[in-house]
Amino acid sequence: MCPHVPEKTSPDCAHLPTAKAAGSSFYWAMRLMPVERRDAMFRIYAFCREVDDIADEPGAADVKMARLEDWQRAVESLYEQNGGTSSPDPSIECLKPVVDRFDLDKADLIAIVEGMKTDAHDAVRMADETAFDLYLDRVASAVGRLSDKVFGLNGLESDPLAHHLGRALQITNILRDLDEDAGRNRLYLPLSLLKAHGIDTDHPRAVLAHNNLGTVLAKLADRAHNHFDEARTVLKHLEKSKTRPARVMMAVYLRVLERLEERGLARTDVAVRLTKPEKLWLAVRHGVL
Repeated sequence: MCPHVPEKTSPDCAHLPTAKAAGSSFYWAMRLMPVERRDAMFRIYAFCREVDDIADEPGAADVKMARLEDWQRAVESLYEQNGGTSSPDPSIECLKPVVDRFDLDKADLIAIVEGMKTDAHDAVRMADETAFDLYLDRVASAVGRLSDKVFGLNGLESDPLAHHLGRALQITNILRDLDEDAGRNRLYLPLSLLKAHGIDTDHPRAVLAHNNLGTVLAKLADRAHNHFDEARTVLKHLEKSKTRPARVMMAVYLRVLERLEERGLARTDVAVRLTKPEKLWLAVRHGVL
């Protein structure tokens, strides 16, 4: 477990978020933001990375679940009138001023932790479309709703953006990481969708080797494209200066999806990654030009 930060000790928030974000797709998108809002986004990213790392690290599921429960209690403490009594990591204390400044919803932070609880199990399976969509909302669209507040967007106008773009990005992630996830006994494809296309097993490697896998993945890719299209429509009605990071993220992940389709969606053993120069060019093209 991360060391406890004593109550009277101020954590070094200046470098922690940036260091954790460096090298990610989010980094290039967030660099386009004004300093205060950029720092807030890096702190949200640091929070997400910390709970994600807990879910991904080796170890017993019950131990990881207990650590995530600690984080959930720490999130609850951020919203207590007199402040919390302890936190499992400096990232929580660094998040406090962001919660206050941008009025972040506790439900979205809790949703992210709940999503990581799914990943913390020894085996991950999505029973049906309902479970799949709930997972997408927790680990992706909840982050989008928090981000929109930092961007300065009105929730009634921007919630559809978080809904659609978050789901588009996460489905793309799932399609990209199928082989890596299988190595961790994780299978995010809805079992009901697999069964509807003649895939009756839930063993990740057996699913990836099945002749009908391509059909299932094509349907999910189409779903991601539809979400990208819906997000693009929403963006037309939002202030461009406030949505640069969202447009950059959409461009980066849409390019990843296109690369996966060019490679062949079912060729899961062939990795697809964008280079840093490619990400930088997309950031300039869609966030500056």
